[in-house]
Amino acid sequence: MTAILEGRGLSKRFGGLWALRKVDFQLEKGEILGLIGPNGSGKTTLFNVVTGFLKPTEGRVMAFGEDITALPPYEICKKGIARTFQIARPFSDLTVLDNVVIGSLLRTRDADEAVEKAKGILEFIGLSRKAGDLGKNLTTIERKHLELAKALSTEPKILLLDEVMAGLKPAEMDVVLKTLAKIRDSGVSLLVVEHVMRAIEAICDRVFVLDYGEKIAEGRPREIMADEKVIEAYLGREYRVA
Repeated sequence: MTAILEGRGLSKRFGGLWALRKVDFQLEKGEILGLIGPNGSGKTTLFNVVTGFLKPTEGRVMAFGEDITALPPYEICKKGIARTFQIARPFSDLTVLDNVVIGSLLRTRDADEAVEKAKGILEFIGLSRKAGDLGKNLTTIERKHLELAKALSTEPKILLLDEVMAGLKPAEMDVVLKTLAKIRDSGVSLLVVEHVMRAIEAICDRVFVLDYGEKIAEGRPREIMADEKVIEAYLGREYRVA
């Protein structure tokens, strides 16, 4: 496989605090890569560095063989990297369809074409029946799916998901897991931050772990769940694998 997204020695300092310290990672084409760690371990900071919201103090971000470290977020999005955020915030007074049309306009200036693309994404994601509803009237899981639809509207090759399972019931998580598998099968590689280990184990090909801004482990989900450093730093004894 070929790495399409890489962090090379990524460090980020805020004053005297190192939020990231020399973090290396690789996302392979067609892969779902998980990122886990305690609160404050640097996961969202890493996302912000990769997507251009923050510039690293040290290190480089490579995508599709190109150095994108200095690019602003909109240019990184144009390169084919999209993200979601921990808290889904639709444009509350716009319809679900219009929420998605906005992202579609990144790739076309034809309004009719943008609408048709948005309709196709809503069909793909399972929100067609809600196309005319206002964003503020959606349930939690519908907002999660709209957040995914908005990201997909920019036609990414790489999608970064920040705690997409947060606030969902177990049955709702299963629905989202199926959606994520469908997105990967459509040709989009995923980097997923998540606290729900059931979801990480179910969907991820590999996982890497941050603690106090440093990578402490990397491997397949079951290997990570048995790693003593990860158990001590994050998982707790209930996740010990026999």
